[in-house]
Amino acid sequence: MLTSLYVEGRSWFHRVPVRLKLTALLVLSVALFTTNSPLLLLPAFLGCGALYLSLGMTAHEAFSRVGFVLFTILVLAAVNLFLVPVPQVVALILRLTALVLLAAAVTATTTIGAFMDEITILLKPLERLGLLRAADVSLALGLVLRFVPDIFARYQAISEAHRARGLPIRPLTIIGPLIILTLKDADTIAAAIDARGFRRQ
Repeated sequence: MLTSLYVEGRSWFHRVPVRLKLTALLVLSVALFTTNSPLLLLPAFLGCGALYLSLGMTAHEAFSRVGFVLFTILVLAAVNLFLVPVPQVVALILRLTALVLLAAAVTATTTIGAFMDEITILLKPLERLGLLRAADVSLALGLVLRFVPDIFARYQAISEAHRARGLPIRPLTIIGPLIILTLKDADTIAAAIDARGFRRQ
């Protein structure tokens, strides 16, 4: 079961500064959308895949973290088969999969605290312009990264409860309880944040 996006490890990518990781992700994101050539996208796909698999996770854990997103990419590609030529569909798969794998590698090797600190620093110029509060944005991002695994675990628990009762597992029957439980957690977290005065700091 996925309990945290961060993976303890000593790989070389764990030691790369957060800012450099985020910069690499941004640069690659822009670069991959400048071409539709599968031959140019393939090396990026292979490189991101090799990087992701080098982080010390088991094959099952590595796949469980990105399996749903990869399935979504395949569904999107299947739809596009009826709309665009096959080479463009292949390019779509390679591009999106490479980005997903690199993003997963970044989140797996960076603690939430490090993310929040770096986002706060990067957003300080916008805060000086009065456009936002850097600490609030970094806190929001940190909460998202922290509770994505919890939501995923809760989804699995609800699905297993349905199986135990012999009920069919349908998205509509799972989403309702999942939303209710998530909103309850959100209320609890909001109350804790207000009680500690984080937003007033």
